[in-house]
Amino acid sequence: MATDLAEKAKAAFVDDDFQLAIDLYTQAINISPRNADLFADRAQANIKLGNYTEAVADASRAIELDPSMTKAYYRKGTACFKLEEYHTAKAALEKGALLAQNDLRFTKLIAECDEHIAEEANKFSSSLTLNAPPVPAHESTGSQLLDKTTGNVLEAEQGVNILNQSKETQPVQPKYRHSYYQKSDEVVVTVFAKGVPANKVFVDFGEQILSVTIDVPGENKYHFQPRLFGKIVPDKCKFEVLSTKVEIRLAKAEPINWTSLEYQKEAAVLQRINVTSSPGVQKPTYPSSKPRTTDWEKLEAQVKKEEKEEKLDGDAALNKLFGDIYQNADEDMRRAMIKSFVESSGTVLSTNWKEVGTKKVEGSPPDGMELKKWEY
Repeated sequence: MATDLAEKAKAAFVDDDFQLAIDLYTQAINISPRNADLFADRAQANIKLGNYTEAVADASRAIELDPSMTKAYYRKGTACFKLEEYHTAKAALEKGALLAQNDLRFTKLIAECDEHIAEEANKFSSSLTLNAPPVPAHESTGSQLLDKTTGNVLEAEQGVNILNQSKETQPVQPKYRHSYYQKSDEVVVTVFAKGVPANKVFVDFGEQILSVTIDVPGENKYHFQPRLFGKIVPDKCKFEVLSTKVEIRLAKAEPINWTSLEYQKEAAVLQRINVTSSPGVQKPTYPSSKPRTTDWEKLEAQVKKEEKEEKLDGDAALNKLFGDIYQNADEDMRRAMIKSFVESSGTVLSTNWKEVGTKKVEGSPPDGMELKKWEY
């Protein structure tokens, strides 16, 4: 079935019906989700339609499934190049060139990346020098960075970022909302996905691309693939899947103020962030069109309060209860909890060390169930 759909998609691609090809490849992927060729070929169709962010995500998935697929590296490099992600493009192309040493397409595109990287470095350096904001008299000079408690934070717009604005499609309500805030050296993006298994969350970092996919069986797949406002350092970026959210930390390539999470052509010239180092001196705020400032200490306390008061269900609620007990317990209570839980095969949890410390804790299964010991 997946093979038939793939053949129809190829025929549609040859006929220049790229949207139909994408739809057919998507159907085939739903049937055969670990077929690297399907992702690589859908990436090519997305490139033809100018959906470069989606193409990067597809090519990255193909590489993950088959690290030896040369066409996936070339298509990722091509899409990143179109997005002006020259460092990321070059890295993908160099890996592909090692697998296809006689393919001159890689050599040519790598050379073009080098040209743009050099040109971009010169322009960026000049822009920062000419447009650096004046430093007030009470502030110290230098390249000191902004403290966590200051800055401009905007609520990110909900929805999947779609670069091809010409499509006449109805806006899709996202499954999960997201927001972000920034520090001097990083941007923290939060996707409020509750109770999602960690192995169903896929996050990919590019030079100026973030790709988040949450694929839970039986539910609609969630995609969030924005082109970012500024450049990041992919090797220093990381993410963590928590019980109520996915927290993503993007390491800034330059200590500049992001006026939004996503790239905007009309964005103002980037500005470096300066901060005072003298104690007792008022810290500067980000340049902003907003007439008000944000009390981030108050906002952080509010978020923590909401997480603490959030009502969980099932295993998540039980795990939180045990975690709270363990966190507030003394050393003897923690020893008792660990010993009783391990020795009883997870059927007994005691906090009384005097009771369980001198004897082996026997298993106590629920009524109607039988405790079995497995041979390893």
